[in-house]
Amino acid sequence: MPSFPVVAGVRSPSARSASLVAAFLLSALVASAPAVAAAQDARSAGAAESGDSRPTLVVFITVDQLRSDYHDRFASQLDGGLARLYRGAVFTNAHQDHAITETAPGHASTLSGRFPASTGILMNSAGVSDPQSRLVGGGGPGASPFRFRGSTLIDWMRVADPRSRALSISRKDRGAILPLGRAHQPAFWYPGDGRFTTSDYYADTLPTWLQEFNARRLPQSHAGRAWTLLLPESAYVEPDSGILENRGQDFLFPHVLSADTARAVSSIVAFPWMDELIADAALAGVNAMGLGSGPQTDLLAVSFSTTDAIGHAYGPDSRELHDQILRLDRTIGRFMDSLYVLRDSSRIVFALTADHGVAPLPEVRSRYPNQGGMRYDLGAMRAAASAVLKTFGAPDSAVTFRDDMVRVDRAALARAGVRTEAMLDAYAAALRAIPGVARVDRWRDLATMDTVKDEVARRWIHMIAPDLAPELVVTMKPYSASTTQQSFTHGLPYEHDSHVPVVFYGAPFRPGRYDAFTRVVDMAPTLAAVLGVQPTERLDGRVLEAALRNPPMVGGGGR
Repeated sequence: MPSFPVVAGVRSPSARSASLVAAFLLSALVASAPAVAAAQDARSAGAAESGDSRPTLVVFITVDQLRSDYHDRFASQLDGGLARLYRGAVFTNAHQDHAITETAPGHASTLSGRFPASTGILMNSAGVSDPQSRLVGGGGPGASPFRFRGSTLIDWMRVADPRSRALSISRKDRGAILPLGRAHQPAFWYPGDGRFTTSDYYADTLPTWLQEFNARRLPQSHAGRAWTLLLPESAYVEPDSGILENRGQDFLFPHVLSADTARAVSSIVAFPWMDELIADAALAGVNAMGLGSGPQTDLLAVSFSTTDAIGHAYGPDSRELHDQILRLDRTIGRFMDSLYVLRDSSRIVFALTADHGVAPLPEVRSRYPNQGGMRYDLGAMRAAASAVLKTFGAPDSAVTFRDDMVRVDRAALARAGVRTEAMLDAYAAALRAIPGVARVDRWRDLATMDTVKDEVARRWIHMIAPDLAPELVVTMKPYSASTTQQSFTHGLPYEHDSHVPVVFYGAPFRPGRYDAFTRVVDMAPTLAAVLGVQPTERLDGRVLEAALRNPPMVGGGGR
């Protein structure tokens, strides 16, 4: 069991005594999790009935690559945080309702209440990378939210009460940065060198509490440690090896982290202990910053990233993924218990979602219906496109095909005497002829389609702002992957990548399962309604009133 630092950075003798008490209480909480969870549920219900339920802390948890079905698949073995959260308000038909289901656009939608077409975050490659915002302490690429457009929940909270503060922590820079948008609130991430840091967009130096946390060298302490199964081997129905797992290397338990410290601090991102480190750092920050101690409402955003690393390496049908979800459940449970030691549990609300799902590779025998998936050849696609350009006398530099979008420099094509519309029609026809391509759409035509029944058209419209619009968008067949793709992947506008959890837990929410179609962009306006704050712009999401014990008094926005 990890020792979550519920009182990291405190120096006074009285505070150290308090830390011992907190640690003792935490151990008692963990030892009796079901009874504690029941007591917390009762306190939340009592607070709701008494009306004394205004939250002082909103905890927004994003689990990178958490498919919506994972909870139900493993429910009989879950007894920690996931099990507890799923006793709240659970939306079973929830989606990241945009086309390019990647980490950056998914995280940008969580607390903004807006689709990528509104946030401007279209893909990982155009997410938070920023050479002008250097890492504090160096050692990695710079990052900032300079591409992000508009506001997020913390902005609305601060307009209502300038005392509200936020903290965001993740293994990934985009996972830490984008939930807060452009707000200059603390955001920290793990660049893979044994420490958490930030960029000079936020600060020139790290706060004392994080310096002290890094000085504990917790990532280094795991060097040489073996990842073994949490439960007896008979508890896992999955085989311990499968085709294409981890690119054919180290695909059997136990998995041993390198004993070399320099390698270990980089490789730990694909081991379950990374999530424990994220929880450790988040709790240290909550304690040092006094988040949730009132009287204002504060925000804690935590993105657990290990499920993504393990899912990419081993796939959604693997024993490794199964064990990771069990361990994540325990980690989130201890994380929640630690927060309840620090703060009044009836005044904390939780929200849980994911940035995207994941699909098995076409060759893998899977519990998911991937039989129609196939490999598509990017080289063949480029060759077909190049042949079209040559036929029309178009310069290669005037046309780009990247991230399933085709953009053209119309002025350059005009100077070359190219009939642009005819060329685009031929380009689209050539791409449609490539095996694995499901459809190629002219961007201008998408808005004329039935976006209720045609989810692909709708999700492309939700993806791209008009000023960033391409000429063509290319959609591959479900469960397909490129011929060069060796890891399990995501990114398509289909259920296997879009279907994610949307869960709320705490006094303001009415427990139950809700099967209405829901989007991740509905979460921020719902939380705004609970807090009684007004979004500062029009949102794409709406308030999920069915899950609220009391109707909203103010705002929530949406359409």
